[in-house]
Amino acid sequence: MIFFRVSQNINIKTTDGSLVNYYKFKTPSNLENDTVYITSEKDFFDLKRVFKNVDKDKYTTRLLKENNVRSLESFPIELGISNKDEYLRSLTFKDRIDENLVRDEKKILLLFEELGKVDIYKQLINKAKEEISIVIIGGVGKNISQIISSCTALRILYNKLNELYKSVTMDIYINASNNSFYSRDKQIYLKQKFINNVAPLSITSKKLCTYDYFIDNSSVMEKSSYFDTLNIVDAWLYKFGIDYKSVSPLKKYNELNIDNIKVSKTLEEKVQSLKVKGKVLLFHPFSASANKTIPQNIASIMLKKILSKTDGYTVVSTLNIDSKIADDRFVNLSKESKTINDFIYIIANMDSIITTDTSTFHISDAFMIPTIVLSTDTQINEKTKYYKHLKIVKIKDKSKSLSKFIYDNDSLILYKYKSWQRVKISKIIKLLDTF
Repeated sequence: MIFFRVSQNINIKTTDGSLVNYYKFKTPSNLENDTVYITSEKDFFDLKRVFKNVDKDKYTTRLLKENNVRSLESFPIELGISNKDEYLRSLTFKDRIDENLVRDEKKILLLFEELGKVDIYKQLINKAKEEISIVIIGGVGKNISQIISSCTALRILYNKLNELYKSVTMDIYINASNNSFYSRDKQIYLKQKFINNVAPLSITSKKLCTYDYFIDNSSVMEKSSYFDTLNIVDAWLYKFGIDYKSVSPLKKYNELNIDNIKVSKTLEEKVQSLKVKGKVLLFHPFSASANKTIPQNIASIMLKKILSKTDGYTVVSTLNIDSKIADDRFVNLSKESKTINDFIYIIANMDSIITTDTSTFHISDAFMIPTIVLSTDTQINEKTKYYKHLKIVKIKDKSKSLSKFIYDNDSLILYKYKSWQRVKISKIIKLLDTF
């Protein structure tokens, strides 16, 4: 976490319209007040860029001594692996890389694990209390896939705490200063029944001091080597101070609560009318990552083959795959799928799914929907080790580059899409039938 104050009063609006109010620090003042701010490293630098764009001379930040704030009598207790002095350690981290004092980046990352493994049960000193409150600083992911799968670890943490206390209140503060996906991320977190509230960073020291405990997730995924070696659920459990090996794999499933989800009447009517006709299959061939996405011309061919080889299914997509395809058994829902709520609602109502390596299969796991994932990721087995309703079709990259330069040149790459072209739709359909 970064501890700071601001030079002038200013309000920052988040994408859902919420305001984060910043007030000029007034001295003399107790450090437990509404003008001492705490945020994640990324959000801090985002905020500085916002200030620079508004008026770099008028709006500035000034770091506060972390120990002075942490020494407040009412400051909450940190749980899990400590992230104390993050800013100072970040400077050390960058210097070690810049000066090339350590060539192995893995060794540099170990600087952030000096405290090593911890036991959360030894950190809980308020065991006599019946009710506790805990705040998570920085969230648990940067994209839909990470947030959904990471919330599984949060749920396990919450349940562990509930074994000790009669009531546990868990709030999350996430990056908001320049996060264009703040509204989306907030909606995903609120699909977890155990999360009490989601709010934008920064948090004031006064507000932070109302909690019993806190977990600092600032820059954890980027600077902790266990996220490179462990499944993401296990990595977060390790960070939280929970022995991930002792947690049953049966508890490491994704969960999304859509009891109160709201979608348009048009989308609801279309999906329900499709289900009346019979089974519905979602085909999701594109990804935000070029390496994971199926080329559009090949995706079009695949869609046609899926339609020809699946009896009793209506095939739907939330993507514009091929406007020329005219088949009564194919429905394009791209116009109706506008928000994360829409997308989750569509997936929740599917009977089967064929997708590339996207958030789709993380969502489908929460609803136990048979899903085939076409993946180019060599680490896909570790990523999906706890998914029980998933089967992987590995796509091996067989492209060969003729370029002798360090940059990519598509015109000098042979067989770039051969692996996608060799995918057998008939085998995928048969694989679906094995669920």
